[in-house]
Amino acid sequence: MTQEPELTLVEHLTELRKRLIIIIATFVLSLALGFWMAPKTLHFLKQQPTAAHVEWNVFGYTDGLMIYIKCALILAILITLPIAMYQIWLFVKPGLLEKEAKGTIYFIPISFFLFLAGISFSYFILFPLMLNFMSQINDSIGARETYGMQQYFTFMFNLITPVGIVFELPVIVLFLTKLGIVTPDRLRKIRKISYIVLAVVGAAITPPDFMSEILIIIPLLILFEISVFVSNWSYKKQQTKKIYIEDLEE
Repeated sequence: MTQEPELTLVEHLTELRKRLIIIIATFVLSLALGFWMAPKTLHFLKQQPTAAHVEWNVFGYTDGLMIYIKCALILAILITLPIAMYQIWLFVKPGLLEKEAKGTIYFIPISFFLFLAGISFSYFILFPLMLNFMSQINDSIGARETYGMQQYFTFMFNLITPVGIVFELPVIVLFLTKLGIVTPDRLRKIRKISYIVLAVVGAAITPPDFMSEILIIIPLLILFEISVFVSNWSYKKQQTKKIYIEDLEE
């Protein structure tokens, strides 16, 4: 196992500047691509079953423009995210052992996959249920549903974004375990409290509908148990490595 030579402060700042320039340049190019893809993406979303009953009205001159910009920004962020994570990994790589560097590179695709999984789950499963629940409530009070693009997309983005972030939990826990901040025993001790917190979070981002709450709370609890499992796996590997190094030193 080898470690790259230690860099000076100036070299660190130069390296940081280089990585930031690459990330910013990638984002700018991705944003241009996002503006080109936005109309096609919006038309695709308009054809989905969840938008079938929604008339895409605009109630202000800037509504269409704001949705167009938001869509382009989200596409740009999705394109930039894996590249940005890779650049961050390259920046911290000199401070890692060769084996650690090879192990942490897998955080990038796994983290991106979990984020996409969270977005997909919330859009294809949770979002339609929430729309149906809201429509039932409106029907029960005799309200006429007249929605605009702004209301539809704001509601959708406010749901899928936090769910996508929450799906990052196993990767975050694994990273904190490698840093020694979190251990499997600590996670097991706070399991009951964590369940309560996750249940509150799940209830907060879903409507007061039992089925919707169950559909988000159960995956959150599963993600926590997966986090405990990966933390335990990582911790055991670290302890085995530590014992092996101590035996070699003796």
